[in-house]
Amino acid sequence: MAVLCACLSAQVGSPEKIDLSVVQEIRHEAFGQNSKVMDSAFYLTDVYGPRLTGSPNIKAAGEWTVKKLSEWGLANAKMEAWGPFGRGWSCTRFVAEMKEPEFQPLIGFVQPWSPGTNGDVTGEAVFAVIAGPEDLDKWKGKLKGKIVLGTAPHPSEMVSEPYLHRLTDAELALAAEAPDPVSGNPSILPLGFSRGPIIPAPRGGAAAGGAGGPAGAGGGGGRGGRGAGGRGGANGGFRAQLNKFLKDEGVLVVVSPGNGPDGGTVMGSGAASATTTDDQLPPPSVLVTNEHYNRMVRLLEKNIPVTLEFDIATKFTEPADSFNITAELPGSNPNAGFVMVGGHFDSWTGGTGATDNGAGSVVAMETMRILKSLNLKMQRTVRLALWTGEEEGTLGSRAYVKEHFADAADMQPKPEWSKLSAYYNLDNGSGKIRGIYMQDNNMVEPIFRAWLEPFRDLGASTLTIRATGSTDHVPFDNVGLPAFQFIQDPLEYGDRTHHSNMDLYDRLQANDLEQAAAIEAWFVYNTAARPDMLPRKPMPKPQAGRGGRGGE
Repeated sequence: MAVLCACLSAQVGSPEKIDLSVVQEIRHEAFGQNSKVMDSAFYLTDVYGPRLTGSPNIKAAGEWTVKKLSEWGLANAKMEAWGPFGRGWSCTRFVAEMKEPEFQPLIGFVQPWSPGTNGDVTGEAVFAVIAGPEDLDKWKGKLKGKIVLGTAPHPSEMVSEPYLHRLTDAELALAAEAPDPVSGNPSILPLGFSRGPIIPAPRGGAAAGGAGGPAGAGGGGGRGGRGAGGRGGANGGFRAQLNKFLKDEGVLVVVSPGNGPDGGTVMGSGAASATTTDDQLPPPSVLVTNEHYNRMVRLLEKNIPVTLEFDIATKFTEPADSFNITAELPGSNPNAGFVMVGGHFDSWTGGTGATDNGAGSVVAMETMRILKSLNLKMQRTVRLALWTGEEEGTLGSRAYVKEHFADAADMQPKPEWSKLSAYYNLDNGSGKIRGIYMQDNNMVEPIFRAWLEPFRDLGASTLTIRATGSTDHVPFDNVGLPAFQFIQDPLEYGDRTHHSNMDLYDRLQANDLEQAAAIEAWFVYNTAARPDMLPRKPMPKPQAGRGGRGGE
């Protein structure tokens, strides 16, 4: 009812004015031969991916991006340091094979911040689920020189329908009718990942919890991982104890199922974190596809010996700061403030970080290119921000908000706090935009409705009062700044590509990304050209430790 009243009030008063000629220009520049979105995606994924925060890859990707933004004519393109982050990590070699009872190459990958094997190692596999401290004595003295399969098998389901899903009219209508978050209990997850009645949960392990090794030694997997990256959590204390036990026992490698869907998809995140010290690291930690893991467990349960071989080389870099990438398109009025657009630049390492979140990064870059190419007149400056450290807990955006706007712990505004009209974020895969989350802000409803109307023919028309979380708009929202995430078609993001070895360029949908860039450019243009800044919710009260909800 509050949203309806706000809409009627806006219609009776002064409706939002839009310039359809600008819509036409943006659409022409965003689609087809003019688009550069897939060119940018190629470099961020095929050339420089994966982009783990702190790694040599992400540094090289950042340098390429800054150079490209400068070539497009954007001002002040730079890598803005934040930190400290911790150690970087990269994998330089991975060989995984079953040698007995039959040869089989294993599909999988090394988990970030896992040590290497210091050359080729071969050992007998042992199925040893260690769920808690009470299980340690059972395996003491029995694991030296062994390769431990430390997690219960993850059943592989038979797929009876396509993974790809586009939001239906009924699903979008339910989202639009979601209750007011103050009185109701809407999901904070993006559409397509809701565990509630709005959208069915993804099939298989994508909706389940972590893929970790024994008692979580392997770190989170699927969507349940939320970028924990081995930082701890409920099992953090035992994880450290278990890691020490496995190393003291002389375990060669820990192998876990990737908790992905069928067909060789492996989902997972970190075995440890950038701040894990050498004495706290687990043994070399590997995720393999469910089918290969389950075969090994079945053999062992029938007392048929399994011999595995691994050759893993990883490299740690010295602890250092990380960076966010920023660039600007100056407005005509230096006193009118600015608008921001972005997404997270970093990724996990199973794939090349295409849908999570190369997609959001290249759409934000394309938004800036479109606005610059068209030379549109905007009074406010447009600022691009591509974040690192999102997968470890929205670290880059939290640091930026604290430095530029306010610390959520004390809510004391800094000078730029009053100058930001809005921040727009994209981080739910490669699917086209279907609407926008209003993040509990009823006052933007008539504004956003008018802005979406010219793109109804491209499938974007839904407004929901819901607040969605787990990505980089949240630190802005937490200090009272207008910050919004777009609703996207889930496609196969939660079921196939999120945090997986299938997060590759081939899973990107060019037409969807072009549509997203057009809509994002239109929203940014209107926010920058609008006479007034967007309305804000009241500034929250100070809350120590508040700044984000983990990474996606």
